[in-house]
Amino acid sequence: MRMRKIYPVVLPIVVLFCAFMTASCQKKDQPSGSRSEQAANPYSTDTIFDEVYKKAQQDPADAEAMYHLADLYDRNAQYPEAIETYKKVIKLKPDMGYAYFKMGTAYDRLNQPAEALKAFRTATKYLPKHAVLYNNMGIAYGKLGKLNDEINALKTAVKLRPSYSAAHYNLGVAYIKAKNIAAARKEYEALKGFDEGAAESLRKEIEKAS
Repeated sequence: MRMRKIYPVVLPIVVLFCAFMTASCQKKDQPSGSRSEQAANPYSTDTIFDEVYKKAQQDPADAEAMYHLADLYDRNAQYPEAIETYKKVIKLKPDMGYAYFKMGTAYDRLNQPAEALKAFRTATKYLPKHAVLYNNMGIAYGKLGKLNDEINALKTAVKLRPSYSAAHYNLGVAYIKAKNIAAARKEYEALKGFDEGAAESLRKEIEKAS
């Protein structure tokens, strides 16, 4: 343990001992949950990628390792690599809904909404009650100019999770694009009940359009 220099240099041994014990006690007093969470976090070390990559290469039929590798690419914003790896996962497990969902999100981040939408639509077969999936699908529809589909997807997201702030906000903005200010105001009123920040942002958008 590296300790801060204290002057004068020569101190009584008892003072050094107390300082050491204080630091040790503080370390022990840290919530055990924090240490457990760090230990359980697979992304907390610099070597995890190499380990997962090696495991996936050694056993290309290991869908779990391949999914883990794709997720690491995704978290590192290496979206093309993530997409290609998610495709390998899907070949191994065609019914793995999360692989389609995350692949669609990666396509969206590369501004490829048409490809994103294909992945999202397939994902809904396996994740029919996944609110974030429908929110992201709504965004993809919006980028393609399919306003009615955008609204319907976002309405589904809100129905699945009534307190989903992002979906309410996005739905309000979609209603503004559809010139339905009354419906946008309803989303604003809903947001006021659980997310004042998002409600205020939507209110400003409504004012601009009014």
